[in-house]
Amino acid sequence: MRSWRKLVAVATAALTLTALGACSDTRDEGGSGGDGTADASDTLIGIAMPTRSLERWNNDGAHLEELLKNEGFQTSLQFADNKVDQQITQIQNMINEGADVLVIASIDGTALGPVLQTAADAGIKVLAYDRLINDTPNVDYYATFDNELVGTMQGQFIEDQLGLKDGKGPFNIELFAGSPDDNNARFFFKGAFDVLKPYLDSGKLVSPSGKVPASLDQWTQIGIQGWSSQTAQSEMENRLNSFYTDGKSVDVILSPNDSLALGIAQALDGAGYTVGDDWPLLTGQDADVANVRNILAGKQAMTVWKDTRTLGDQVAKMVTQIVNGEDVDVNDTKSYDNGVKVVPSFLLKPQVVVKDDVQSVLVDSGFIKASDVGL
Repeated sequence: MRSWRKLVAVATAALTLTALGACSDTRDEGGSGGDGTADASDTLIGIAMPTRSLERWNNDGAHLEELLKNEGFQTSLQFADNKVDQQITQIQNMINEGADVLVIASIDGTALGPVLQTAADAGIKVLAYDRLINDTPNVDYYATFDNELVGTMQGQFIEDQLGLKDGKGPFNIELFAGSPDDNNARFFFKGAFDVLKPYLDSGKLVSPSGKVPASLDQWTQIGIQGWSSQTAQSEMENRLNSFYTDGKSVDVILSPNDSLALGIAQALDGAGYTVGDDWPLLTGQDADVANVRNILAGKQAMTVWKDTRTLGDQVAKMVTQIVNGEDVDVNDTKSYDNGVKVVPSFLLKPQVVVKDDVQSVLVDSGFIKASDVGL
């Protein structure tokens, strides 16, 4: 493991050429556990996360690092402040340090091709974490939740709560989508759009702003860059000020995640919407603490919970399998085409959480503390 790093250390210590050669052979004979007898303590796992600014990435990074350290691996955990160049530099540094496996939650899934070619040339395996890495053959595995199902759950929740199947309506709706550079955002929107589009076409759902993509391929037109709460708040404020005058109100808002929902809720607050009176149905995803508080307060109707602890558990298992040269667990070999290859994937199932589920699902499972959400 990390044989070239050993070489650097040996050279620094001025050890013999014989010692250097012996270390050099380690990478050549399999690097990441090809002989099935990997020394975990001499194995470096690089973990590249997008940002510290979203609660979930802090939790994901810390949990995965803890699991890998418990397995005896060395780790390098880096957060890139949602800056693509910074993430590329961090990944390059991990390669230079001699990482044996890279776990990458990408900021821009199309920007990593060159640095991952460097990783491939060094014999480093790459596992895409939650976000698919596109346009490169050098991504070996992908682990995520069923992202289209997340959107489907949001769409079906709206459908059920509004009674759309029973012919109720029309309702005023505003649609939001996630960051255009995040491959998952398309899957989220597709799942919801497939459910809601028939009602948009029939007039049971009406968008006064007109911000409804003509087709799925145009979803980025309503995407919020970087999943920014502030940008979502500004966008919602603009829509309310421009299209909801003379007593018109919004009834439902499709928000693909909690970060956007937080900003949207702040815009609704500022516009004078009141819980229990005219507050619209608002969706979300991730079960962030601030949003769970909003759910309990009636400001958000639901969130789709992806227990990222289970994702970390699965990724740690896959990393160990890679290092030991074992067959790597996957359960989907058809869905995730990154433009160059279909990436072998492991998909986990998400869960809808509403107000009545907070204690039994989120608190009792240990995902959040009761005191953090006022219970």
